[in-house]
Amino acid sequence: MSIQLKIAFEQGFLKVNAKGKFSLNEAKRTFLEMLEAVARHKTGKVLFDGRKLDGKPETMERFYYGEFAAKTVASFADRGVSPATRFAYALREPVLDPRRFGETVARNRSMDVRAFDNLEDAIEWLENNTSHNPDTGDGK
Repeated sequence: MSIQLKIAFEQGFLKVNAKGKFSLNEAKRTFLEMLEAVARHKTGKVLFDGRKLDGKPETMERFYYGEFAAKTVASFADRGVSPATRFAYALREPVLDPRRFGETVARNRSMDVRAFDNLEDAIEWLENNTSHNPDTGDGK
C-alpha cells in the first residue's frame, strides 16, 4: 500500500495528513509532493500528521529520509521554499523513533524540523516563533 496525502492550507500552516504503509521510496515521493504544496502556498510552516502511518523504518531508512528531506528543502530555494521552513511531524511508534534519529540527521543538515508523539505539541512548537537549536534532538 502506498502513502496517501491529504494536503490543505489552514490556520497559517500547511496541514498534511498521511496514511498508508511506510517505505523509504514512498516517504521520499510524498515529501516531494508536500514541498510542491509548500512552494504553491508560499508557507513557512508545515504540520505533518502521520499518526495513521504503519511500518517500522530501519535505522538506515531514518538516516536516508532525514538526509533526503534536508537536501530537498535546500534544493527548493529557487522555487520559493525558505530553508527556514518549519516542519512538525506528529507520529506514533514504531514509525516515530523514540530517539528521533531521522530528526537529528535532518537538523544537523540545517532543516528546521521536530518529531512529536502527539498533535498538540507539534502545533504548539510550530506556532512558536523562536528559532531552532540544532544541537538538541529531543523533539521538544
